[in-house]
Amino acid sequence: MELVAEWLSDLRRNYADEPLVSDARVGVFYTAVEISTGDVGVAFTPRDLSDTVCCPKTAAGAPPAGRLIGVKAWETAGYALSPSALRRAVGIATLNALSAAAINRHGLPRGALREKLDALDAAGIAPADEVVTVGAFVPFIKKLKGRVAGLRVIDKHRDALKPDEQALWVPPERAAEALKDASVVIFSGSTLVEGGIEELLSWSDGARVRVMAGPTTPLWPRPFFKHGIAILGGIRVLNGRDLLTIVGQGGSGYFFEKAAEKACVIESAVDSPARCGGARDSGRQSAALRTASGSSGR
Repeated sequence: MELVAEWLSDLRRNYADEPLVSDARVGVFYTAVEISTGDVGVAFTPRDLSDTVCCPKTAAGAPPAGRLIGVKAWETAGYALSPSALRRAVGIATLNALSAAAINRHGLPRGALREKLDALDAAGIAPADEVVTVGAFVPFIKKLKGRVAGLRVIDKHRDALKPDEQALWVPPERAAEALKDASVVIFSGSTLVEGGIEELLSWSDGARVRVMAGPTTPLWPRPFFKHGIAILGGIRVLNGRDLLTIVGQGGSGYFFEKAAEKACVIESAVDSPARCGGARDSGRQSAALRTASGSSGR
């Protein structure tokens, strides 16, 4: 959890406000948290749990249902470092809301914000690239298969891929082998909830560009750039209340377009007009930024 701890620490140093949690929803696919600034953040809800929260043992590790609202947001953000996956989801969602509030107040600390830009387009992938995705990004796979030199998909679930795509599947225990030869790696933001991002980064340190995408991905760039992730594919939340409703009613990321739009934060070294396809750069001037996280996938 080193990267998440650095995100929490860096954000805390740069954003001194003390907002409260004003709403929280733990949905089937996503968890969403609203803070008293009006900003909303989301995170992937883990579903592959070894047990349920109906017994006292596991309930002790779950988020304190009924007692989240009115709590200091920084306290709830600390759940991001919890050994409980469900608590981590609440913590990551809160960190995303706090990141949005910090960007609104102070602007991006590094990089360029490109509005309405998909993370895959930002990556500047060429036909000669060997691409590995960590997570079954269905729209990305559809765009990439047959158009790059190699494509592999690391995911716990082979069935997340269509029958004609299952030859692309790599089980997690072979992740190191798949990542060592990749020129482009796209990580699901859900790795921040499920864990293991540090190992994945170490195995992929030879890649030309590394991307994090999915509605769990933060747009607070500094700690992620430091660890070699050059592109953060995210969303700007346009209507936080609608997003909370979508999450609470079991909506997946495909429903988020009703309440949010895509955006990327790109490290200056890899940012260029050609790569970004002319997407508008709002930089520090986007006063209305409402950031949760993500692009396609999780």
